[in-house]
Amino acid sequence: MGGIERAIAMEKIDTLVIGAGQGGVATREHLRAHGIDHVVLERGAVAERWRNDRWASLKLLTPNWMTRLPGHSYNGNDPDGYMHKDEVTSFLTHYAQRINAPIRSHAPVQSVTHDGEKYRVESGAGTFHARTVIVATGAGDQAAIPGWAGRIADRFNQVTTRDYIHPGQIGPGGVLVVGASATGVQLAEELRVAGRDVTIAAGRHMPLPRRYRGRDIMSWMDEMGTLSETRNPDISNARTLRHPSLQLIGSTPQRDISLGSLARLDVRPVSRVLGAEGGKLLLSGDLRAEIENAEARTKVLLSQIDAHIENAGISAPVQRNGVRSHFVPDRHETMDLDRAGIRTIVWATGFRRDYSWLKVPVLNSLGEIRQAGGITDMPGLYTLGLPFMRRRNSAFIDGVGQDARDITQNLAAYLGAQPFSQAA
Repeated sequence: MGGIERAIAMEKIDTLVIGAGQGGVATREHLRAHGIDHVVLERGAVAERWRNDRWASLKLLTPNWMTRLPGHSYNGNDPDGYMHKDEVTSFLTHYAQRINAPIRSHAPVQSVTHDGEKYRVESGAGTFHARTVIVATGAGDQAAIPGWAGRIADRFNQVTTRDYIHPGQIGPGGVLVVGASATGVQLAEELRVAGRDVTIAAGRHMPLPRRYRGRDIMSWMDEMGTLSETRNPDISNARTLRHPSLQLIGSTPQRDISLGSLARLDVRPVSRVLGAEGGKLLLSGDLRAEIENAEARTKVLLSQIDAHIENAGISAPVQRNGVRSHFVPDRHETMDLDRAGIRTIVWATGFRRDYSWLKVPVLNSLGEIRQAGGITDMPGLYTLGLPFMRRRNSAFIDGVGQDARDITQNLAAYLGAQPFSQAA
């Protein structure tokens, strides 16, 4: 199709899926099972975010055997290993090819509007009229940096986890990693092992042993249904997203990572950063309380695993129930970046979504889509792949397939007997 023809092309379609990551490709199988005509639009290539928006050494936190999508799962020779990001890209690409997903690559969506009857989607692949739209753009595409970060003096470099690739790109001087999620602790460790002086600012978190009572911790959580547990619809999305960040690392041989393991590498843990002015940071000063709360949360989960083992009569070696930091937390409430020798700040504070192209009234005051379990206020508009959307593992490769099934069932009922693409 020529450039002019492509620009004016218009297609009628029952369902338009935006995003060809794990959510978008998982939806394909369920839409096909319902006989729903659909197209998947992708801004780049399949698994674009895994391909180009992740740091070089990233591996999944879940073991390979948990890499499962509708009708397909990992079948390699290392089921207990952890996929590198490039392997994830390959896995999703091959899956999309195997199921013959109708993907239009390098077709970014420019706008989605609604005329009261159908959705009009303008994209790099032309214009589409669709009765239903599934927004499967993932858990986040913009780094969530606090507004006050702009008050930090220009002499300090600021890097997000979308920008960070490897330690060699970070300039001289000490590094402050803000955020102690799995990403934050892994980057702090990587930078320290590379010889950098590293400080990490930690808020709510939850350290988990990589192995517990003879198994990967994820194996117990999977068997118990902890990860696939449906969320309470009475709990708001904002409250759900405040769930503590897990501290885990996918590595061979298996090992633990936590503030305690970082402290043993001479990484300096400090409390949450609340604000900044020039070269001074305001800290919460409550790191000791955060660590105590984190260890209590971990103890609860491990006790639940112990109870499951006993109730099911499973033979499993006894292991000490608990994770201890074994270091004295810093109580300071301020930090002088110059005095600490810090020259670079790495923001590992999560992501937010950019829906500037979504021109329908479904966004809340924070710019997030108002949705309950993926069903929005707008008839025929759905979301997929958001954290804790329907289950704890909604944003996992292993969990998005279940959500795709549920969303597609609702969508099929909405479309009814006469699909838009077959209507007169």
